Amino acid sequence: MSATIVFDLDGTLIDSLADLSQAVNRMLSDVGEQPLPQQTIQRFVGNGLPKLVQRTMDHCGLPQGRHSELTRLTLDHYNAAHCEHTTTYPGVPEALAELRRMGSVLGICTNKPEEPARHVLKALNLSGFFDAVLGGDTLTTRKPDPAHLHASFDALPDAGPRLFVGDSEVDAETAHRAGIPFLLFTEGYRKSPVADLPHKISYSDSAKLPDCVRQVIGTASEVSPKLAGN
Repeated sequence: MSATIVFDLDGTLIDSLADLSQAVNRMLSDVGEQPLPQQTIQRFVGNGLPKLVQRTMDHCGLPQGRHSELTRLTLDHYNAAHCEHTTTYPGVPEALAELRRMGSVLGICTNKPEEPARHVLKALNLSGFFDAVLGGDTLTTRKPDPAHLHASFDALPDAGPRLFVGDSEVDAETAHRAGIPFLLFTEGYRKSPVADLPHKISYSDSAKLPDCVRQVIGTASEVSPKLAGN
């Protein structure tokens, strides 16, 4: 029972909040601003690094005319220590291995720039699970534009029904706009209640993800056999 599965990265497979916060606070220090609590920076995560920096600048009252400069500065700090504190969520490597044993093909669709995303995957020994990695700068568009997700699936061999796995409002909107069944990891960076995000199934323990995939595929096949060919 295989599928073609695309994953979000940050907040879904990896917890990178500490390193993102560190990069933001080092940027703020460079421009003479006080550091922000990690809980505050978490509210700004989503839609990619440029949006993270924009929201931080708005919060601190920094002029948006410096956005490009401060985005580059934040990215430099992040690239210098992108995996200092980042870890996989418990059960993720085992779940990915089980999905591959099921015959599934896996890819990444993230708003993180592609090069840092690949570096993190390599550092955490996850690269071998994925046949395609599309970052926020791979195309001229990014999530929640469904073209980003469609391109991620198109970069993969067809192994069965298409599923998208993510953790956030952005991921849920992307899947909805793309017409792709969405599996929601509830322990990531979302700000809204689970019930407010459209999804086929939710899970809090990554070890249960393969069973969730089997359940969604089985339900889709029973309801509409044509869906399995989409």
